[in-house]
This record gives sequence, structure tokens and C-alpha cells, in this order.
Amino acid sequence: MPNPDLHYLELLEVGRLIQARELSSRDVTRAQLDRIADLDGKLKSYATLMADSALADAALADDEIAKGQTRGPLHGVPIGIKDLCWTTGVPTAAGMPLLKDFVPTENATVVDKLRHAGAVILGKLQLTESAYADHHPSISPPINPWNAAHWTGVSSSGSGVATAAGLCYGSLGSDTGGSIRFPSAANGLTGIKPTWGRVSRYGVFELAATLDHIGPMTRCAADAGAMLGVIAGADPNDPTASLAPVPDYLATMKQGLKGLRIGIAPSWAPEGVDAATREVLDAAIQIVTSLGGDVREISFPDPSQVIDDWFPLCGMEAAVVHEKNYPAHKDQYGPGLAGVIELGLAQRGVDYQKIVLHRLDFSGRVRALFEEIDLLLIPATGVASPTVARMATMGVDADLMYAMLRYTCPFDMSGSPTITLPGGFTEAGTPIAFQFVSRHFEEALLVRAGWDFQQATDWHLKHPAI
Repeated sequence: MPNPDLHYLELLEVGRLIQARELSSRDVTRAQLDRIADLDGKLKSYATLMADSALADAALADDEIAKGQTRGPLHGVPIGIKDLCWTTGVPTAAGMPLLKDFVPTENATVVDKLRHAGAVILGKLQLTESAYADHHPSISPPINPWNAAHWTGVSSSGSGVATAAGLCYGSLGSDTGGSIRFPSAANGLTGIKPTWGRVSRYGVFELAATLDHIGPMTRCAADAGAMLGVIAGADPNDPTASLAPVPDYLATMKQGLKGLRIGIAPSWAPEGVDAATREVLDAAIQIVTSLGGDVREISFPDPSQVIDDWFPLCGMEAAVVHEKNYPAHKDQYGPGLAGVIELGLAQRGVDYQKIVLHRLDFSGRVRALFEEIDLLLIPATGVASPTVARMATMGVDADLMYAMLRYTCPFDMSGSPTITLPGGFTEAGTPIAFQFVSRHFEEALLVRAGWDFQQATDWHLKHPAI
């Protein structure tokens, strides 16, 4: 290949080169597969490779492009798919040994949309058990390419590692309590958790149906906008998918932050975060101000109740998903997933109704807040780039658990869209991130804000030394 750093090109750039026939999709795909062969034995980001079909799809893309039949910005670009999205004829295990022999006979809607856009799917990316908090004890977790001692984020761990390490140009993740944002932050990526209902969930293994979101994980905001534009939209197979039209997220991207009302919540956002996270947040506020953002202090509704409610709600919804297999096959479940299902089974109807009312109250207050502002600027996590050893204590360290969920799961409970952006590094050289949050279905504002921030900074251009 002519460019030794080809694997770190942004998705839109490699797509442009392929579609201009300056590179071939065949060569780019072979290079990605070779890099996976060289590095993924150590990084463990892929659950299943789809080399033969990827090369066939790349050849088709090249043939179509040669005939002037370009399908869009993803045409010919190799990407990865989280292994909870059904893929025809390919094992889709959702991180569960119990499901290792499940081979779907149809694609998830998001997979069909990516294929229709001409994307080349390299394979299925590893994740935690059923997209909950822990990898199954029999599965080797993916390794953070920045520093093996540090957390990769969950549950989209393979998506984060592969995209950061140059083993795909973008990936799909899912987010129920933070699972696009955690691995995006941990691996130095840009990830969008869309509005609940913006992207179809048909053919995607559930963890908790009313909390699950599917979204892109990429190296920059423009790439994330391009991927979201492909996978978003109505779906007759998923009546919860919104009928609202999907905008061109790249069309308004360059309008910038100038004049946008950016809310910061001094009594909530900096409270309880570590020093490194606070520094990144302060620097992001300064940059946003310099770009013309109208930064103003706001009061954020207390999220503590919905954070507490997230666990039993996730457990109840997960218990429904696993009703046929749990407890009948309890011995094949890891302790983390089994624990949250047991928590769900222990709830009463009156407990559920209280959670519903708390969630409605909080969601209404968040909606009202966005009458005052256009975007909310907050940390991605309260603890910057924790080590694997520290995260192993989260089950008994309530303060750590709360710090990690404090800025993520409230927006799964409200269904609000967010974008996670790299904003700095720890002393150990591992990434730190922050988030913008917007009104429902205003992902275009998130892409716009992320693009402008990334024109003024280079955090997203840094890559791990592998």
C-alpha cells in the first residue's frame, strides 16, 4: 500500500480515495485483514472474521465504482459490527458461549443498511456477555491498545479496540448504560449514542429493550455522522423506530458552534470527578467559548434516583430477554449477567411502576432544560481511564460505580442523544473524553459541535503506538 498509515485514515477520507479510484477497496480490505492477522491475536477485538465475504464485497464495490455506481460515502470502506447484530450465515453470539452456535438466517436492519450503502463488513466484534457489564469468564476480553493495564470500556469493547487500533475504519456499538460512550472514551474515539428510536433495533440482541441504543464509533465526528446517516431511520420490522426523516448530518456540519447555547452544570458536572477529568472539561469549555459558543451555567435535574433505578430496570428487562434460558441454563451464565437478571426477578410490580414514574419525571425535566440551551457539555465518565484492576472492584466500590455511571445512564433513561469526543490524555498516556448532549433527534447539532471542536484540536488524530 502506498501509505504506511493507511489504517488510520478517517472513514470519509478512505472512502473518498476508494470512490475516486485512487485506492481499491480490495487492497484496503486486504490490508485491514492483514493488520488484524498481525495484531488481533494480542488485542482480541474480533469475535469472528468474515474475510471471504469482505473480499467479495470489496471486489463488488470496486466493480460498481468503476461503472460510476457509487452508493455513498461508505461505499467500499471496511468496518466492523458488534457481535450482537444478526448477520446472515455468520455466528452471532452476543458475548455468550450459550449462543455460540446461533447462526441467523437474516440480517439486522442496521447490517442491511450498511450493506446497501456498500460498506465492507470485516467481521463481528467482541463484547461483554449479552452487552452487560462483564465479559463471560470463558472469553478473553479485548485489550486496550493504548495501555494493556487500562480498561477498554464496556460493553462495546471490541468495537472500541478495533477502531482505535486501525483494525476497521468505523464500527457499530450499542449503549444501554454507557456502552458506546465508555469504550469511545477509553480508546480515544468519537461515538454517537443516538436518540432512542432513531436507529432500528430489529435483529439486535437486546439487553434491555427500552434502554438499548445502536450507534457509530469512529475516529471523528464527521465519520460518525456519515455512519449514523446510513443506519438511522424508520423500519417496518421495528415499530419503535422513529418515522421522523433522517437529515443529512454532514450538510450542516460546518456551521460551527458560534451562537449555540452551551450549558454547563457547575453543581453536577465537575462534582466528584477526578482532577484529570476536570482539566479536560475546563479546557473543552475554553475551546468552545473561543469558537463562539454561548457558554452559560444551568442547573441540571438531580439524576441520582434514575441512576439507582437503572439497575433494577435493566434487570427486569434483561430477565424478559433471557426468560427461555435463565434459570434453565443458569450454569452457562457469568456472575455479572446472572446477578442483574436475579435483581430484575426480585422486583415487584409496584417497584416497576415507581421506576416508570421516576423516569418520566426525569425525562420531562431534561426536555425542559433544552428550552434554555442547545447543547449540554459534561464529562464522559467521572474517572478518567481507570485501570482494569480498579474496574474489577466496581462491584464492591459503590463510589466508583456511581462515578462511572453518573454521566452516562441518565441519558439512556431519558433517551437523549450524545456525542463523545476525545479531549486529552492522562499521565499514563491514555485517552480522556467529554460529551455533548442535545435534544431528541438533534444529532445534527452533535455532529456540528463535534466537527467544530475537532477542527480546533487534534486529540482525535492521536493513535496508540502498537
